[in-house]
Amino acid sequence: MANDSLVGLDGGVDGYGSAIRRRENTAGRDLSYPPLPEPLTIPVYDNHTHLEIADGEYPLSYREQLDRASSVGVRGVIQVGGDVETSRWSAAAALNEPRMLAAVAIHPNEAPALEEAGALDDAIAAIDELAGQPRVVAVGETGLDFFRTPEAGRAAQFRSFEAHIRIAKKNNLALQIHDRDAHEAVIETLLRVGAPERTVFHCFSGDADMARICAARGWYMSFAGNVTFKNADNLRAALSAAPRNLLLVETDAPFLTPLPYRGRPNAPYLLPNTLRGMAAHLETDVSLLSAQITANTELVYGRWDAEPVTAAHDVPRPDQAPPGRLA
Repeated sequence: MANDSLVGLDGGVDGYGSAIRRRENTAGRDLSYPPLPEPLTIPVYDNHTHLEIADGEYPLSYREQLDRASSVGVRGVIQVGGDVETSRWSAAAALNEPRMLAAVAIHPNEAPALEEAGALDDAIAAIDELAGQPRVVAVGETGLDFFRTPEAGRAAQFRSFEAHIRIAKKNNLALQIHDRDAHEAVIETLLRVGAPERTVFHCFSGDADMARICAARGWYMSFAGNVTFKNADNLRAALSAAPRNLLLVETDAPFLTPLPYRGRPNAPYLLPNTLRGMAAHLETDVSLLSAQITANTELVYGRWDAEPVTAAHDVPRPDQAPPGRLA
């Protein structure tokens, strides 16, 4: 998740259609959604998105987002939580939506405040509970963020990160890592604690040397829209260094909209823009890269139809689920 400020929305989720957070940093941005890209011939999955966050002048419901995505060859998404509330939303919505699987976690930038309030252990326990829910396939996003968090808050980030690693391994789930300005510390923690079998660096931000370190350990690297930015030569060098069998692609929507629409609201239906940018840099066929990334994604998370969805009337609204569990 990018670091724009978010605000809560009253009323929770209306039939799973509405977001529960809104992107606040909209000053000077074009708030219109970009046009639909040309559909992909071979469908792919969005490895990491936040459909609980509204953006744009006329925000789309998550079903509208997914309908648009389906129309351009984006087969499904991993819907990612960043605190207890959004993780519950993600887990509950995935129970009702066949194109969505869920990841649950406490974002590293949330951990220090929770620790200071004496609430971090309870939050981690809630994530541990959610990790056992059907259609929850990953723990994330978790990790370390030394850009936003000063030295005083980093002990809480380490404690939270290590707890999330243990939850992922206990439940045999993939781990989605948020790593900002903390590459060495993240790698050291994974090696010391023991990385889960399927470890994914969401919105990969390292260089070619880090890509080679990840490759040597079989860790997946997921590239977002910023790989298309003009100043992202380091990311494109990492993309070149990454083995194709460890590549994933994501939007991190509503953030990191790929060129030529940088700054406008992002959404899963814009994933083809990023994928085509990656293929162009790698000088490979778009369909070949799509097929490889689709296979990689299903190796990490399994098939989207592996566990059945539940009819809407059988699933509680996420904002009505009691603390620590889904009814």
